[in-house]
Amino acid sequence: MDTIASLKYIIPELLLTALIVVVIVMDLLLRKGKESRAGYLTLWGSLLILAYLIFSPAEIHSLFEGTVVMDPFARFFKIVAMAALVLTVWVTFYTESLRSYFRSEFWILLLIANLGIFLLVSSIDLLMIYLSFELLSLMSYILTAYLLKDPRSNEASLKYLIYGAFSSGLMLFGFTWLYGLTGTLRIDEIHSAFQNGLLDGNGLALVVSFILIIAGLGYKIAAVPFHFWSPDVYEGAPTPFAAFLSVAPKAAGFALLIRILNLVFSGEGALSSEFWKIIPETNWTLFVAILSVASMTLGNFVALQQTGIKRLLAYSSIAHAGYMLMAVVVLSQAGISAVMYYFIVYLLMNFGAFFTAIAVENKSGDDKIASFAGLGYRAPLLGLMMTLFLFSLTGLPPTAGFIGKFNIFASVIQAGNHWYWLAVVGILNSVVSLWYYARVIITMYSTNQEFDASPLIVERPLVYILIILAIPTLFLGIYWAPVYDFVLNSLHFFLPI
Repeated sequence: MDTIASLKYIIPELLLTALIVVVIVMDLLLRKGKESRAGYLTLWGSLLILAYLIFSPAEIHSLFEGTVVMDPFARFFKIVAMAALVLTVWVTFYTESLRSYFRSEFWILLLIANLGIFLLVSSIDLLMIYLSFELLSLMSYILTAYLLKDPRSNEASLKYLIYGAFSSGLMLFGFTWLYGLTGTLRIDEIHSAFQNGLLDGNGLALVVSFILIIAGLGYKIAAVPFHFWSPDVYEGAPTPFAAFLSVAPKAAGFALLIRILNLVFSGEGALSSEFWKIIPETNWTLFVAILSVASMTLGNFVALQQTGIKRLLAYSSIAHAGYMLMAVVVLSQAGISAVMYYFIVYLLMNFGAFFTAIAVENKSGDDKIASFAGLGYRAPLLGLMMTLFLFSLTGLPPTAGFIGKFNIFASVIQAGNHWYWLAVVGILNSVVSLWYYARVIITMYSTNQEFDASPLIVERPLVYILIILAIPTLFLGIYWAPVYDFVLNSLHFFLPI
């Protein structure tokens, strides 16, 4: 479809771009000290875009000469990213550490980062993928360093930049190899080259190119061994942005990984583990399974040693990337739908844990787990909701996290008895995670420690945000059918004709 005809199908991207421009212009007109008005405009504008995405028709179109596609799969991940943005902007108003940094630039950078995610999840052209990837990454580097007077923030941003530049270079190098082998930038045409046998005899070159590409995507989803940036960045970045970083870019990375694997490798355009056999000399499933096991195991065992809640959640995020990679190994309809459902659940429970940390940090001034001492008595509702979020992250019933993990493990078991071992490793890792999540809960309710017994006063809007997250975290562990139906309806890809 040509450029003009394509415009009517990218209304969410156009609305997001218009919102960015309006916020920039508003920033120029606002008096000093009135920057929060730009934040409220960002919040309400983002809510409108989220509503449009949810209620827009699920259609499949190839746009702009085949560089991007609009399909239900991309729309789903845009909804996840937009929901993450709305929650991030909303909680920013009640984050004490950001009050002295209230600038319109924070919301503008978040909006541009989300635009990068929108483009990334829809891209099927290698150049477009790279440009979208870099747009998201550059905004993330700046947002990580947003707390200018905090040395941890500056250090985290520098590490993020170095690791990001390296992984981006690896992915670009992989793209150039793939382009050199096929003569095309479009991944659907690369699929055709596979099908027509044009790449026979180039197995080693293909192995190298896709290892490089997976390395770049592994960085974005914080999978081992591409995870080194994650703990420092989560610790040093503003906590609302750390929450955003734990979900939205990770979702975009998984969306792109699934699209590339399905569109390039699938034999008949159907989700099936048979796609791996197109390069018979390479056991790709075992390679991805090793990444999954390494991410789960390292993330969980290192989290046991953490004393800060943000670093603990960072290593937890690495482990959760490992759980989701389990379903990517089988790449079945059950597996990918489990990943998509898990991202909805993960958004709720992980944001809930981060936002509770904000409430505690507002009072204590730090993110140490010790600061949660007595929280169950000082703020009973807050302690109860944090317990719910941590139980859900562990995967205990009757929370949404239990259903999310159950679906992932079930999809792996359904793939055949040769994958039973992977499901067992996932279950054992969930048991390990129970200890470090329980450590936070014990800290909140134990009386064998000294803590300030005065009530913890939390701003009422922040409590409302946590309640909004807590209700579906519990409800989706009891009745999940409507949400899962939405996920299944979103499991439709653009496929080459």
